[in-house]
Amino acid sequence: MNNNNKITLCFLVFFLFFTAAVFAKQPDEKSPISLPELSRMQFDGRDIQIKEVLSRQKNYTRYLITYKSGDLTVSGIMNLPKGEGPFPVLILCHGYIDPKYYTVGRGLKREQDYFANGGYIVIHPDYRNHGLSDKDPQSTDHFRLGYVEDVINAVYAVRSSDKKYFDKKNIGMLGHSLGGGIALNIAVTKPDLVKAIVLYAPVSADYRDNYNKWGRARNPELAEEKDWKFWDELSAINYVKNINAPILLQHGVLDESCDVKWSDRLAKALKDEGKNIVYNRYPVEKHEFIRDWPVFMKRNVEFFDKYLKAN
Repeated sequence: MNNNNKITLCFLVFFLFFTAAVFAKQPDEKSPISLPELSRMQFDGRDIQIKEVLSRQKNYTRYLITYKSGDLTVSGIMNLPKGEGPFPVLILCHGYIDPKYYTVGRGLKREQDYFANGGYIVIHPDYRNHGLSDKDPQSTDHFRLGYVEDVINAVYAVRSSDKKYFDKKNIGMLGHSLGGGIALNIAVTKPDLVKAIVLYAPVSADYRDNYNKWGRARNPELAEEKDWKFWDELSAINYVKNINAPILLQHGVLDESCDVKWSDRLAKALKDEGKNIVYNRYPVEKHEFIRDWPVFMKRNVEFFDKYLKAN
């Protein structure tokens, strides 16, 4: 092989290596690591598919579903009330469950059943890396904002569906714990996505609190690596002025997982901005309600009925 051929071959190998490296980085570059980035993203959730019947209840049928979230396929469940519809839709966002132990539709089981019996289509996305969903190895590094993408895409998948039983104009959302953080992030970055939101014992709207409680022990260097602006841009508390949807915030005073003071601060910030906020504190409840759960659910249904069934 002469020198010219060697040079050409070396250039070709370098070009192929460089091209592969660029394309390998693309998924990372597409993933947001701040709320302003998330707010600028365009979404194309689509292709809701019913995979199988999981159970048949008196008032609804429970299905295994999938839909597309960007390039990923996300699994979940859908409780579909019996009858012709169209029915208003509730997207339920579950809290943190280790993906190793997570099963399809796990989390908020009582709430899924209650809302479906009340005439709502309930869609409970599993999120990426959970259940039968595709994997995203960068999810934790991107502060699980990919979960937010998956929930946003669930709404878009409903809107783009040709299924006549969806009342596409009346979509609400409930999030518990981590799921409450997801719902709040959506409220501040996509203010017109849904018409009403319930936050149930949510994580803090200031991401520093969440990092200090759950992340610092795992990655203590992160606090030194990231500047103040970085944490501000991950914190929904700094963007509550963007919120359009009415908010029902519910939190137990004895919650040991998510401090009720986090919701106290959020409620004040929302009220200071003149937002439509109702805040209920439950003196004897912990992170998952027991004694006051019937009252809690009655208030949830009344709230959603007001904004999703009144028109």
